[in-house]
Amino acid sequence: MSSPKTIRWGILATGGIAQTFTKDLLCDPKTRGVDSIVHTVVAAASSSSADRAQQFLKDVGAPSDAKAYGSYQDLVNDESIDIVYVATPHSHHYQNAMLCLEAGKNVLCEKAFTVNAAQAKALIKKAKEKDLFLMEAVWTRYFPLSIYVRDLITSGRLGPVHRVTADLSMSMSPETSFPDGKHRMVNPELAGGALLDLGIYALTWCFQTLYLTQPENERRRPSVQTAMKLYPTGADEMTTMLLTFPRRKELGGDAHAVAMTAMRAAVDPDGKGTAGPAVRIQGEKGEVQVFHPIFRPTKTRLVLQDGTVEDKTWKQPGPGQGSGWKNGFQDMVNEEGEGHGMFWEADEAAMALVEGRKEGKFEGLEESLVIMEVVDEVRRQGGLRYPDKIETTDYPVDL
Repeated sequence: MSSPKTIRWGILATGGIAQTFTKDLLCDPKTRGVDSIVHTVVAAASSSSADRAQQFLKDVGAPSDAKAYGSYQDLVNDESIDIVYVATPHSHHYQNAMLCLEAGKNVLCEKAFTVNAAQAKALIKKAKEKDLFLMEAVWTRYFPLSIYVRDLITSGRLGPVHRVTADLSMSMSPETSFPDGKHRMVNPELAGGALLDLGIYALTWCFQTLYLTQPENERRRPSVQTAMKLYPTGADEMTTMLLTFPRRKELGGDAHAVAMTAMRAAVDPDGKGTAGPAVRIQGEKGEVQVFHPIFRPTKTRLVLQDGTVEDKTWKQPGPGQGSGWKNGFQDMVNEEGEGHGMFWEADEAAMALVEGRKEGKFEGLEESLVIMEVVDEVRRQGGLRYPDKIETTDYPVDL
């Protein structure tokens, strides 16, 4: 057996999501049955200081020889890096990903990919010009749970799927939680609001079940009708989207999806799943349910007309009990030895580099672009506009 291929990562930004991703990244892939690749971190950069980047590397357990940079330009100039993970707020994704691509670096960019479709098109064009890998980091798509759900659909076990509802809403009292209006959840300067932070996951479940499961040559962009409520800062606090996915009559005809997100009403008020599923994928023979949190789901229920009821629990792998290793995000701390689940997307990016692919397997660049086109229309109908410096495709722009 040949030795596993080592993929050398650079981490652009050092906030909470970067820390969670990098800790997962450095978890031995063999703990999840992957033996063809291994990951290492060779550098990280903070826009504030090299000292902060150095502390980040220490906190995540990076190799002692990993370099700490105080600028993103220095990071992308590092010739030892195979791929850069972009972990800045989505308002900055376009500028930061373009910086990487211009420097000849492959890119895994956090969701939401960009703030509008024009920016997504520009990044895709640049990646193709440079013959580089580019992928939106929608980690949930690469979970074994998500693969199971999509396989249920394509196998025909649910029959033609006609309707999907997906909700990612959290009651967070924005006036109390973000009183100065500067937090990324409510700040237009950071492309804030429920839509791009939470709603993108509701859209993910609609798309991966009703778009990705169709034959590739038959996928069409859905039409959308939107209801949106804006917060006083100008960001959205609640958005509801009704999507119609075109589909041949032989495949069941048009399918509907409802994607919901909000900051005042929680889909799972007690955090225990008591309120029921957050995603329902409904076909002629039954449905599959996915329980909150839909960005990191661990429970599904299959309910069929023939009386079948199958509950499954999908815990994330990792070093296991007794390892002393822990990961999580913000106030979500997983059990000892249990990964957060961000390693699956890292594995996919690494395998793409090994195989010579230029995009992800379970969300290609075409689909990322279609989703951003839908988001554009949602924002148009809701009257949601970000500052020009956030919306522009000009590069470089100092944010």
